Amino acid sequence: MGRGQTKSDSWKRWWPILLVGLLVGVFLLNNLLYPAPLEAYHAQREMMDTWVSITVFDSDETHAQTAIDAAFSRMQVIVAIASSFDPSAEVARLNATGLLDSPSPELIDIIKVALEIFVISRGAFDITIEPLLALWQYDPVAGTQFWDLPLDAQERAIAATMSVIGADRLVLKYDPHAEIELVPGMKITLGGIAKGYAVDQGLLILKEQGIQHVLIDAGGDIAVAGGKPGGEPWEIALRDPADRENVLAGFELFDGAIATSGNYLRYFDPEAQVGHIMDPRTGFSAHLSSSATVIAQTCTEADALATAVFVLGPTTGIEIINQLEGAEALVLAYDDPLSVARSRNLGNFEIQKKDGV
Repeated sequence: MGRGQTKSDSWKRWWPILLVGLLVGVFLLNNLLYPAPLEAYHAQREMMDTWVSITVFDSDETHAQTAIDAAFSRMQVIVAIASSFDPSAEVARLNATGLLDSPSPELIDIIKVALEIFVISRGAFDITIEPLLALWQYDPVAGTQFWDLPLDAQERAIAATMSVIGADRLVLKYDPHAEIELVPGMKITLGGIAKGYAVDQGLLILKEQGIQHVLIDAGGDIAVAGGKPGGEPWEIALRDPADRENVLAGFELFDGAIATSGNYLRYFDPEAQVGHIMDPRTGFSAHLSSSATVIAQTCTEADALATAVFVLGPTTGIEIINQLEGAEALVLAYDDPLSVARSRNLGNFEIQKKDGV
């Protein structure tokens, strides 16, 4: 203590600093013991030929909206990569030339998963199906649409197209640099997997932004994280394809994804006889299922597996799902939509109805 300086003078000098420190401590302790309540924030945008909705819980509206905007932006990046229609998209350029040099890491990721599901599904999920889909598309200049041709004419055209179908013939190179190569005439479509991948990427961005409770729904391709605040799971309803007002089943998820594939909403022909989901092994519309729902660890996997299981049908589809770790499925038969096939451990996620059924 300097000459002439008293203890009282020293106390007066340090008192403001100690007071500020005390107030900061009280503020931090109060936030720790009584954090700001989490509120639900929701946004919806049209994307990937459907409506994509994001629901998050956060204590700050500005932060929540910023995170949601970032997630939508990231999903739009995936759309710009995976589109078959935008000439500047990587997939469109690959289809146009048969060769894509230095593809993005995102496209490589999508194709790698697609090739894995191709093998797992015994060819029921195949991203090289685009030339078959083109056969069945409405042709405004054709006198007779493909679905109106005699069966033998359809079979001849399909047999010729099959020469360029088969994901196992797609070449993915890494050395000396990444490259994707298609056989002449081959084209790919990521319509059965890219939406799920985009949802996964949106979820990843939200987590990186500090969002702990989130649900993203892209037209039935759904990914969730963290459950709801208070330890409640996210509840997801599966609509009856025969009656959209009726809930066929309900599921509870804390983390993971669920996706449903069905031919009950989109058809090639006006009579709704040729569904948009094709069996890449036959070239004709898949007719073993009316819908297939898959729960998986990622939405990319759930999206692709749902399509594969739909094509395979209840018996083979469930057989394959039962061999996969972390995947469950519910499949409705085509001829008898009331006949429901369930994978071995689906009950771990199903919400039991009040009557116990």
